[in-house]
Amino acid sequence: MKKYVRSAARSLSVSQWVNIVILLVTAILYAVAWPTLHVTHEVPAPVQPIVGALAAWPFILIRANPALGWAISAVAALVIPRVFEHVPGSDYHYPWQVVHIIVIMCLLAAVALRAAVPIVAVAWASTVLLFFADTPGEDGRGWAVGLTALVAFCLLIRWLVLSRRQLARKEEENELERARRTILEERTRIARDLHDVVAHHMSMVVVQAQSAPYRIPDVSDEVRAEFESIGASGRAALNEIRGMLGVLRSDGQLAEHAPQPGLGQVDELFEATRRAGIPLQVSVTGDPVGLSEATGLVVYRILQESLANAARHAPGAQIVVDVSYTDPVSVIVANGPSPSSHPPAHPESAGGHGIVGMRERARAVGALFSAGPDGKGGFMVRAEFPGLSA
Repeated sequence: MKKYVRSAARSLSVSQWVNIVILLVTAILYAVAWPTLHVTHEVPAPVQPIVGALAAWPFILIRANPALGWAISAVAALVIPRVFEHVPGSDYHYPWQVVHIIVIMCLLAAVALRAAVPIVAVAWASTVLLFFADTPGEDGRGWAVGLTALVAFCLLIRWLVLSRRQLARKEEENELERARRTILEERTRIARDLHDVVAHHMSMVVVQAQSAPYRIPDVSDEVRAEFESIGASGRAALNEIRGMLGVLRSDGQLAEHAPQPGLGQVDELFEATRRAGIPLQVSVTGDPVGLSEATGLVVYRILQESLANAARHAPGAQIVVDVSYTDPVSVIVANGPSPSSHPPAHPESAGGHGIVGMRERARAVGALFSAGPDGKGGFMVRAEFPGLSA
């Protein structure tokens, strides 16, 4: 039993413990107010539990709704002395029980700590007038000063806590800003390194491809066309790298705000593949009108990566592309085995991330993606976008 109680106690949160304490204090106050009511006021016995409850029970709202609790307690303090006579000959001269005074002061303090400033002003003024009017002799002025000091002290605590919270929030915002600047600086460093490592070498490839026909004598037309294709592919890759570097260098710019290829560049992608000497068969059905830019970008990237993988891992193999813009939109890229006259293929599992990247892009727009051997010595990539209609 003790273990069960300890386990239940440990499972309670701080908020739950506070609620339990409020309930216990309310019960204690009521247990004092009811039995002692006959000492201060002439109240019929059947009504004593109700009057005692009006004195003690508003305390239970001190956390949930202190303004409502104060209003109930203040109305009760206004009505009780005017309905029930004070016990004649008693040494206690206040018009309310001690419990009632404690409760209304606690609720006034809670209102000053938590309620809106206009409500605080109304509660303070009403309580001061109530005590000033009903307390005997010169005690009213003393209560007015004491209640004013109580409200002022609670407001001071409230403003100090609020200032600390605002300071903590500002420090958190500054910390987030410092972290954001650190990330931006790291992105800038990565962009600079990428530029130095990749863009420089890509530029050299483009320059060498363009100048090769002039540096090498007796270049045939086929070789010249091949060099031009290499230069065009290099320039396209260099433009994409510069676009990505611009995103990395931008201050908070999102990647989707940068210029990105889409369905309008798919034909150029096919043409560049053919210029590279890759046997390519393309079938396109349907109209891409109505597809979102995000879907168009994914279609382009899947085609781009699939064609690059096929050319790299199965050189010389026939590549068949089937793009359907009907519902569902689908993309299929299949290649046969590499001819014996070409070097053997190197599988994607050798360390590349192309298939992983295609799968992640497809998943981002809710597409179904599959990639693997076709059982005939070739390889097939398939992406299907259900729920999209042209």
